[in-house]
Amino acid sequence: MSTLATATVDLVAFSDNVATVQRCLTGGAQLCAVVKANAYGHQTLPCAKAALAAGATWLAVSSAAEAAYLRSNGIAAPILVMGAISAEELTIALEAQADVVAWSEPFVEAIARTGLPARVHLKFDSGMGRFGTRDAQELARVAAAVTATAELELVAVMTHFATADDLEDPFFSEQLTRFTRLAKELKASYPEIFLHAANSAATLRQPDSHFDMVRCGIALYGMDPYGKDPYAHKLKPVLELHSYVASIKPTAAGESAGYGRRFVATEATNIATVPIGYGDGFRRALSNNSQVLIGGQRYRVVGSVSMDSITIDLGAQPTVTTGQRVTLIGRDGDQQILAEEMAQWLGSINYEVTTGLLPRIPRIELPSEEQR
Repeated sequence: MSTLATATVDLVAFSDNVATVQRCLTGGAQLCAVVKANAYGHQTLPCAKAALAAGATWLAVSSAAEAAYLRSNGIAAPILVMGAISAEELTIALEAQADVVAWSEPFVEAIARTGLPARVHLKFDSGMGRFGTRDAQELARVAAAVTATAELELVAVMTHFATADDLEDPFFSEQLTRFTRLAKELKASYPEIFLHAANSAATLRQPDSHFDMVRCGIALYGMDPYGKDPYAHKLKPVLELHSYVASIKPTAAGESAGYGRRFVATEATNIATVPIGYGDGFRRALSNNSQVLIGGQRYRVVGSVSMDSITIDLGAQPTVTTGQRVTLIGRDGDQQILAEEMAQWLGSINYEVTTGLLPRIPRIELPSEEQR
């Protein structure tokens, strides 16, 4: 594994974000911490443990393998597998005692055929247009099928919002109304079930969406679910990405740096090479289109991002030295590059920035308060 670049994960900041989210919950709603996709690139197990220690009562993942990994590492809290599950994966999920999501009678029959006890959440498609059924009557039939099967327990009804992160889009309210109507009907028939719908964006903006539990991911990692400013919501960025200056080369006017000569110096300058690239998840689309921090100053990334390196324009009289730390995400002095800023350079979202960091970047955990 390369140590040419490292990502630090601040578990104290993560725990603080858990507390910040909990303070905004209403009606006794529980917090389910979403730790899928390697905890959005932050490392699944330490984030799962920190979330539970800070007060989250559930964990959510996307796959059966993720649930099995948590169980095999001593996690005893309820785990919800939110994604689609094949017949093979279903057994893995149930053997890990994870809750699963259903929205069709054939899938309920598949669960029953395993012969394993199963806790089931019903998914209503209120407008996301992916998993779940749009048909309230079908969902009622699925609920009846679950409760008619001895090994199965009907636990909850859920949905997922498509535009909660867009404060100007009225569709969020439409989805909330649809789900609220259906949920009340089902809860009248099955009063023991609980309801959950809100992601991070919905949790922060709309108390009516909290129901009995919220499922928060991005906010816990200190990123803004609206893609702008985490500090506006009292969130603390958890991950920083660093590398170092491996070389500095004087470059004359007309000389180039990187594949394709996408940067050609127009005047004398100095080019630093930094050993991080798209093989680490620093995307090629950042070529000639991003900045880094060195010594508290911003410098341009110039030329093509390579698999293993990037080049930085230091100017004609650099104060930077070989071996100096380079910050690609995080704070250096008075300057800070947020995942949200990198997402803007990419024309993407902050979720993709951290989730896209590849395994050869070691994650270094800064200890939680409990570990200090």
